[in-house]
Amino acid sequence: MERSLPLDTSARIADTDDALYSKVARRLLPFLFVCYLIAQVDRMNVGFAKLTMLKDLGFSELVYGIGAGTFFIGYVLFEVPSNIALRKFGAPMWLGRIMITWGVLSIAMLFVRTPTTFYTLRFLIGVAEAGFFPGVIFYLTLWFPAARRTRMTAIFMTAIAVAGVVVGPVSGLILETMHDFGGLPGWQWLFILEGAPAVLLGIVTIFRLDTGPQTAKWLAPAERERIATLVAKDGPAATHAPLSSVLTNGRVLALSLVYGCYGTSFFGFVFWLPTIIQSAGIASPLMIGILSTIPWLVGAATMLTLASRVSALRNVGPLLIVLALVSAVGWAASPLTLFSLPVAMLFCSLAMAGTMGSLPVFWNLPTAMFTGTAAAAAIALISALGNIPGFISPYLVGWIKTVTGSFDIPMYVFAGTMLLAAVVLSFLTRASDHD
Repeated sequence: MERSLPLDTSARIADTDDALYSKVARRLLPFLFVCYLIAQVDRMNVGFAKLTMLKDLGFSELVYGIGAGTFFIGYVLFEVPSNIALRKFGAPMWLGRIMITWGVLSIAMLFVRTPTTFYTLRFLIGVAEAGFFPGVIFYLTLWFPAARRTRMTAIFMTAIAVAGVVVGPVSGLILETMHDFGGLPGWQWLFILEGAPAVLLGIVTIFRLDTGPQTAKWLAPAERERIATLVAKDGPAATHAPLSSVLTNGRVLALSLVYGCYGTSFFGFVFWLPTIIQSAGIASPLMIGILSTIPWLVGAATMLTLASRVSALRNVGPLLIVLALVSAVGWAASPLTLFSLPVAMLFCSLAMAGTMGSLPVFWNLPTAMFTGTAAAAAIALISALGNIPGFISPYLVGWIKTVTGSFDIPMYVFAGTMLLAAVVLSFLTRASDHD
């Protein structure tokens, strides 16, 4: 029979581990947070550039929808290969390369003159960014055991919501104050000023990050060994499954569908929130940017609140189901309340809370199923397949808005996708309970 450690010894070990992981978090999280913040800014700025770019270039809503979605064709095609390449080349070099490439291409958006150029650059930006998010999620598994990883993932992913808060006022300010500066319209300055930080951070990433705990010179040898021990304890619950079995695993495919539903809702905000606010009667780009921060602030608060409590849950499935239903209700009610901006913002915030609150909790599921290269492939596959709606959704929304002149039907579509997520999660939760 095993003898348990004395309580005072266990407490000392726990305190030491807490201090160690506070040190690791202080080293990694702020930098990764800023990198992901810049990634999201580069994704979201096209939604604000649209406010003036379409008129300047003579593009229709359908052209914008196709261009916004073309990003995801490149992203999906190169997501899994990029994440496997990260395993080969290491996080510092590969994540740095990703940031430099997408930053340069984002700046190149200022040369858009025709729909073909717009589609091509959006596709290439998707290729460039592929692998960044799942790469970081996998990178965190090298440092943090599952019990600590949810909160770390949530802090990292809160950059999405913070980007939503930042990009609105900043983009609105650039559009209004930089218009015709140096002979360039405001939307071109938007791509220049919001793309350049990615290039600079990419260079810093190459020299700032370590490939893993084993190469971290800022850790003592005993600290590196302790991290390896704690991370290894997650191994028995997961599997080093063959890559081929991961790519055809039924639960991975179901999780991809759920993540795709999240993506449809999330990119509804990214690409269309400024348009929704504009539909409620707001004309000023700066005011649209300021108002757009409200749902994103609610999303950030929800993510952090749930992350601090979810570690106590053995099964996160029921929580994810509730969050999906909350988002569905928010989206379904939004088109009914556009006559009143405060009420519309309330329901948009409700939809945002359900969507954003789900994201960090969701990644507990695949990281508990696989480790090693299998984990990298599973995360990348879910991220890749889950982003397919990122192309379909903008194209569909652009077509519907061009035909009907209304944004009501797309919001009902977003509600339906979150309802579908709740249904799929309920089946996954029941299957897990029977295992």
